[in-house]
Amino acid sequence: MRLRALLDTDALGLKLLGGEEELDRTVRGVMTTDLRDPSRYLSGGELVLTGLAWRHDAEDSEPFVRLLVQQGVTALAAGEAELGDVPDDLVTACARHRLPLLAVHESVAFATITEHVVRQVSGERAGDLAAVVDRHRRMMTSGPAGGGPDVVLDLLGSDLDLRAWVLAPTGRLIAGSKAAGPALPAETCGRLAAEHLTATRTGRRAPHRVLLGGTTYSLFPIRSTGRSPQTARDARETLLSDWLLAVEADAGDWAEERLDLLHGVTQLIAVERDRRDAARTVRRRLAQEVLELVQAGAAPAEIAARLRVAAPVLLPGLGAAPHWQVVVARVDWDGDEIEGGPVAQALLEEILVDPLAAGPEHSDRIAVAHTGDEAIALVPLPAVVAEHDGSETGVLADVLLESVRDPLTAGLEGDGHLTLGVSAAVHSAEGLRGALEEARHARRVAAARPGRVCAAGHQELASHVLLLPFVPDDVRRAFTARLLDPLRDYDRRHRAELIPTLEAFLDCDGSWTRCAGRLHLHVNTLRYRVGRIEQLTGRDLSRLEDKLDFFLALRMS
Repeated sequence: MRLRALLDTDALGLKLLGGEEELDRTVRGVMTTDLRDPSRYLSGGELVLTGLAWRHDAEDSEPFVRLLVQQGVTALAAGEAELGDVPDDLVTACARHRLPLLAVHESVAFATITEHVVRQVSGERAGDLAAVVDRHRRMMTSGPAGGGPDVVLDLLGSDLDLRAWVLAPTGRLIAGSKAAGPALPAETCGRLAAEHLTATRTGRRAPHRVLLGGTTYSLFPIRSTGRSPQTARDARETLLSDWLLAVEADAGDWAEERLDLLHGVTQLIAVERDRRDAARTVRRRLAQEVLELVQAGAAPAEIAARLRVAAPVLLPGLGAAPHWQVVVARVDWDGDEIEGGPVAQALLEEILVDPLAAGPEHSDRIAVAHTGDEAIALVPLPAVVAEHDGSETGVLADVLLESVRDPLTAGLEGDGHLTLGVSAAVHSAEGLRGALEEARHARRVAAARPGRVCAAGHQELASHVLLLPFVPDDVRRAFTARLLDPLRDYDRRHRAELIPTLEAFLDCDGSWTRCAGRLHLHVNTLRYRVGRIEQLTGRDLSRLEDKLDFFLALRMS
């Protein structure tokens, strides 16, 4: 029971003398004592009743209160029958140690208070145990299929008087019970997510207990039913994609039955998470099909036809999207071969949304595919955004990670990196290949920066990096074929290495000595290969113009 409930019971004759901000503490038992050191009889969570017979002078209050606090006592109630009033030195000591202090009116017997507390606490525990089976049944029948995680959280509020919220690993609020009242502030959500990720990374056993602003929260992981720690090769495969349940309570003193019930709640919410992921299947498949066409160099008309199919799904009621952006994300772990693509995909689906948007169905206008360690998002821009008067619109790299940087940094701390690149908006299928390359270039710019979580946008690209993505495909193919096809054919017939030699020669700025050293060749062998390149292509690698043409051809190939 809550300490506040005792004060609200008039028959107990209790008066608060200090600790008003601590009234939400839980009372788990009661003990009456006049010993100067009752610590060996305390286990924590008690309301201690005392007639003050232990106090001989003002110096006795401080050590007595200190002993109670060390044992985790919830509050101290002092009787007024012996001294008439509770001494000021005891009030001061309790205030110093943040221990709530109550005065017991001389007309109220300690036995009355003890009986009331025991009855309430025992009744609550018995109620918890007797209702476990019924709660499980109700949650299973009226849980995710009947209204999502909010229904499960409402049952927690109505049955167990628990305020609870479901959060994404980025700190975004997904659901909250009606009993929870106003939504948690975004800053609190972010800090809870960061604490959860840190605790998970360090191997602490759940639930994780966190104290924020004087309030204790217990954090329970919500793991996808198909990706438990037992089935995942490494916890980092699911770390940044699993939701969490935050409960405003200290689960450290809960009975096993109540903990089991909360773990059952997380399993029910995990079903909702899986249902949400299944609903994304169509959008993910559309993104995969479009990107495969783009990367295979398909004709713009074929890509445009696929986009016409995708647009109504991603922008229901708005028709075709006039503009598209591409966002590329990659998750890397130092020294380990962990597939980062699925995690990057889940993160993009979470990040590419207004951080203030609540609810599980937030990404119904984003299509994200993944391949290997890379995730790629197609973000359609409605006309109201795409036709804005020249100012920056759509997804902006510099604001993309503002609200999620701290939680994700906590999850990646030590050995992980998340990097994102954002393209400019393009208005047709012809521009998608260029947008994809631009986003990949931007991501590589972000990867060169310090920090665990970095993003870069198309505005930060310069020189040929900005120009190459928008060269038409037919011009690109003709240019690279004229310069590189003769070299590729020669390498294939003679098992030579003219293409790698050309790349190394340009990377070394035409330095014969450095290039020969890099390739572990004699300089004369290098001169022979470069001569063969010049003979096959009719170009002169001592001329700046020809060097530049080869450089661009390699970048576009």
